[in-house]
Amino acid sequence: MSRCLANIFHLGIKELFSLRYDPVMIFLIVYMFSFMVFEEANNAMTAVNNAAVAIVDEDQSQLSRRIADALLQPHFQPPVKLPLSEVDAAMEAALFTFIIDIPPDFQADVLAGRPTVVQLNVDATAMSTAGTGSGYIQRIISQELGFFLQERDHGQAVTVVTRAQFNPNLNSKWYQSVMSVTNNVTMLAILLTGAALIREREHGTIEHLLAMPLRPVEIMLAKVWANGLVVLIAIALSLQFVVQGALSVPIPGSIPLFLASATVYLFSVTSLGIFLATLARTMPQFGLLAMLVFVVMMLLSGAHSPFESMPLELQAIMQLAPSTHFVNLAQAILLRDAGLDVIWKQLIAIAIVGSLLFIVALLRFRKTVTLTQ
Repeated sequence: MSRCLANIFHLGIKELFSLRYDPVMIFLIVYMFSFMVFEEANNAMTAVNNAAVAIVDEDQSQLSRRIADALLQPHFQPPVKLPLSEVDAAMEAALFTFIIDIPPDFQADVLAGRPTVVQLNVDATAMSTAGTGSGYIQRIISQELGFFLQERDHGQAVTVVTRAQFNPNLNSKWYQSVMSVTNNVTMLAILLTGAALIREREHGTIEHLLAMPLRPVEIMLAKVWANGLVVLIAIALSLQFVVQGALSVPIPGSIPLFLASATVYLFSVTSLGIFLATLARTMPQFGLLAMLVFVVMMLLSGAHSPFESMPLELQAIMQLAPSTHFVNLAQAILLRDAGLDVIWKQLIAIAIVGSLLFIVALLRFRKTVTLTQ
């Protein structure tokens, strides 16, 4: 047993030295956990930011002007007054994302209790901005109507008070930075381990290893722990200096607990990387295969869209992906200050899926070794 552990340790040190002399991979690690996280958090926003809006004010009343004044920066640009006859041309030319048409006698109808309609024209080309921004505008109009009626002693029967927990200002940077780190963990862990195995095969050093008294499981475990350690260090530095430092994102949860959970997850995705490398014959083939798998894991894991909004069949299938549980776990720990009593189910799921992936990768690796010999 001690000889086996010694072999795994020394092979892992060899992996670290091999990575040390690979400047492209080192640059990729630094780039993905620094500049990429910073830029994605600052610029890949899901919230509405600086959206172009116009108002067709056919009423010219106090209420219509209040609605226009309530469309504030940074969510919206200063509203532009637009004649009714130019609405269609402005939408076709994509001059505005939102055009609000306030009808004549709007204020009088509201005060008299008569039904009235405000038309909101939306350019849904930018789907995310259109959906979120239309919700913002509807809430703004409802809020201004409520304030206006209350000032005239027409009290509302119900007042809705909204409290946002864990992210009071609804700052998308907080969420985006954490999700960027988790996505980069998946991508880099797959690329590092898979590229290490492909590099061994292309340089012919895999035959040298097979000539030694080493077992395939020792070679695999060495690649898993060495490359996993590199990614784990990159995670810790990124959270400390990029997320909390450069981006000033508060992390209420336990970073040591997250790193411990990430260690279990890295066991899963590094095993997946080795499995994909055994299916590919060259580095370009592995790159294409890895990107195909990563994109599916990233888009369907719940990092970019709510997991609950997916079809039930797809939700059941994605339970087999370790990224689904890791994203849930990362959100719980880093954003909601969850403890082990909350995330233990995700940890067990990741460990089970990771063990299955390791066994499948080991069987495939042994078969590849047999063919090589």
